[in-house]
Amino acid sequence: MKRWITGLCALLCAASLAGCGGIADEDIKSVTVDSPVAGKRVAYIMQMAPSDIFQMWSGAAQQTAEGLGMEYDAFFCGGSDAQWQDTVSQCAAAGYDGLLLSHGGQNYAYNFLQDLLAQYPDLKIVTFDTQFKDSSGQTQTIDGVTQFFQQDAQFARLLLEYICNELYPDKVAAGEPVNILKVWVGPNFLSPFDRRQEGYQAYEAEGLIRTVETIGPSDFSNAEASMADVTTATLAKYQPGEIDAIWCCYDLYASGVYTALTQGGYDIPMVSVDICNADIEKMSREGSPWKACATTNWDYNGEFGMRVLALELAGAYDAIIDPLTGQAASWLELPTTVVTQDMVAKGGINVTNLDTVAGASYTDRSWMPTADWMARLLGD
Repeated sequence: MKRWITGLCALLCAASLAGCGGIADEDIKSVTVDSPVAGKRVAYIMQMAPSDIFQMWSGAAQQTAEGLGMEYDAFFCGGSDAQWQDTVSQCAAAGYDGLLLSHGGQNYAYNFLQDLLAQYPDLKIVTFDTQFKDSSGQTQTIDGVTQFFQQDAQFARLLLEYICNELYPDKVAAGEPVNILKVWVGPNFLSPFDRRQEGYQAYEAEGLIRTVETIGPSDFSNAEASMADVTTATLAKYQPGEIDAIWCCYDLYASGVYTALTQGGYDIPMVSVDICNADIEKMSREGSPWKACATTNWDYNGEFGMRVLALELAGAYDAIIDPLTGQAASWLELPTTVVTQDMVAKGGINVTNLDTVAGASYTDRSWMPTADWMARLLGD
């Protein structure tokens, strides 16, 4: 809201001065349109359907783009890789100047985008959660393309830190590992899952946790229901006390775990990566086993991506700073935070107002990339 008030005030002041003879009409344009990316056409193209958090993302990206004087469109592809590629190709052919691309598949994104840029060399591209792998499975980069991700390894670490320090501090103090039922799919199933595994393995290596068993959906076309069935069958094999907590790499899977726990009457706490309104509602129920979610701020994600794309369009690559390292880079990772059951238990909390309860790490903006002209236009 601040950026819109700032822009409106500038416009009203300029108009007032013009009416009084203080500023000529042609000068008003320079006051109100002071952007090296003004008039650029940009699009957000998401491989998945428009869920709560991705609607937040798109709204923030649109607000940022329009605050910088750009024209914005959004396209959601319903989980279809073919539709995602077709939409990207169509936007490039239609003359869009920049594309913010989300969740392209690592099995095709590298070759597809390389070929696209060979055809449209002036096109600027920023990708989110899109790993570039060549035909031999090696990680690659594309010159001029900025990739950004969530700090996936930190997701795992923060949730395990919560389990160890908040749920089982006495066990950890006694030098005993916390017994974890791990919900994960991999390796090489999905690159964010693999990076979450890195954070998880660090806790295993330190002896802070012991993985009792690793489970995942048996039917990915109906992952939530499948996860409920798999979890129910798994829990039946263990005696009370043999599983201390359940760690879930993804909240869709966690929703199935929640169903198994509540329907089976199990007293086992669970935590998960990612968040949505349904997760919050389940966490806030009385006696819920769902104790915490690790997430990024999805408003900030959309703004961040659009700022990076605008900096690319302005040729300001040196201002594209990785929040993790503080250095200019083409590979960026966004900070994460833990949202606990206590934070949402009072009710009335959803993904759009998490900032009122989630603490300083969730609302910290110190890592947001910027430039003098961008700060002036967006009211930083």
